[in-house]
Amino acid sequence: MASTIHIRANGARAAEKGALVDLETRLTTDDHQALRLWLRLLSCTMRIETHVRSRLRQEFATTLPRFDLMAQLERNPGGLQMKEISKRLMVSNGNITGITDQLESEALVVRAPDPKDRRALMVKLTESGRKKFRAIAKQHEEWIVQTFEGLTHQEKENMFGLLKKLKGHLEHSAGPQPAAANGAKK
Repeated sequence: MASTIHIRANGARAAEKGALVDLETRLTTDDHQALRLWLRLLSCTMRIETHVRSRLRQEFATTLPRFDLMAQLERNPGGLQMKEISKRLMVSNGNITGITDQLESEALVVRAPDPKDRRALMVKLTESGRKKFRAIAKQHEEWIVQTFEGLTHQEKENMFGLLKKLKGHLEHSAGPQPAAANGAKK
């Protein structure tokens, strides 16, 4: 079976062309229940992510990685070092540099020397960056709320509890995490 990264990359490309990829179509009732569940979770995640990416592009002419970087900076008004952003978003330093370059050229972020480490740079939202992020975040929250409107409050609570249990199991039994994920928030 293809890796999750390969599946997600192919799914994202197909979604950009207007086709929704349903990873469950390859399954049969003979497949292991855990495999069917994993692909159901992945399919739902990809559909939600595709919807959010599309809305960000259409309504704000931005991307999910830019939104995610700005979200990290909004939560840390004093700014973050580039390597810390990279760790939190689980992407390479090069990716963060490219996104930061774009946001800086639009005056949405600034880079400044880290007062605690002269070798490092801190990235902070500008006031216009903060205003833009808050406008996008308000819409983003509405999209996510709408996404889950088909579930009752109790169904969402049940799902949240089950996913919490799964996450706890994964944290204790999945073994060592990739280096980029070690500093990521849980």
